[in-house]
Amino acid sequence: MNELKDSDTVILFYDHKVVVADDTYFWNVNAIVSYLANQSLFLLVESSSQCVFTIDLKSDISKSLSAECVSLRSVIFSDTGAESFILGKANQIVEWYNSHQYCGSCGGSNIFGEGQRVMHCPSCHIQYFPRINPCVIVLITRGREILLARSSRFRSGFFSCLAGFIEIGETAECTVHREIKEEVGIRVDNVRYIKSQSWPFPSQLMLGFHADYVSGEIALEPTEIEEAAWFDISDLPSVPSAEISVAGELIQLYKEEIDQIKA
Repeated sequence: MNELKDSDTVILFYDHKVVVADDTYFWNVNAIVSYLANQSLFLLVESSSQCVFTIDLKSDISKSLSAECVSLRSVIFSDTGAESFILGKANQIVEWYNSHQYCGSCGGSNIFGEGQRVMHCPSCHIQYFPRINPCVIVLITRGREILLARSSRFRSGFFSCLAGFIEIGETAECTVHREIKEEVGIRVDNVRYIKSQSWPFPSQLMLGFHADYVSGEIALEPTEIEEAAWFDISDLPSVPSAEISVAGELIQLYKEEIDQIKA
């Protein structure tokens, strides 16, 4: 606690939710210190002249702060600014810390490492760094049409690009071909990388690709995809915002490309 500066800010989590008041989730140290238990651990998120820390609260102090606990997803989807990146990073740090309290090899208690973000086992000396799960997300195009799908697992109502985790032994490009074949039964080629995005649900690195349709009819994998169809780029269903999601950016970039050809 003595190492904190008055200018430092803190992001608070309780029960996997963000403590928010007046549309902000950055708390000044002095505003919250009297409500915190002595054992509260401040985890560094961003280091600069004004550092950002995060705490996973053991009790709900939101009412004392005239605040409320809000889901991470709802906050990020309503905040299109750069600050949402820091919030996502803070959540990933909290989840990593909480899931590595004990060593997976010997079962002993881990301790927080000095000088770097690592959990360390003093018994068998294994180090546990934050884990990132690499995924692919793919925009499939056929002329003016793009293939979009709705997930069977998330009832968001949005149609989006196909996505999946990279498996052991795969390249990202291999994952693109496998996921597309498994989820909608078609073949693609000319797979090219576009851009990436950190995605904190729970801790993913989304690798965005564009691929061209080759052959096949849509055949859904029902446990993964509830609905998929081809849509004209000028007549799209509800899709993710380009300001929030790399899927939205892939769609927007292709729309701009088609509009330029049309012009």
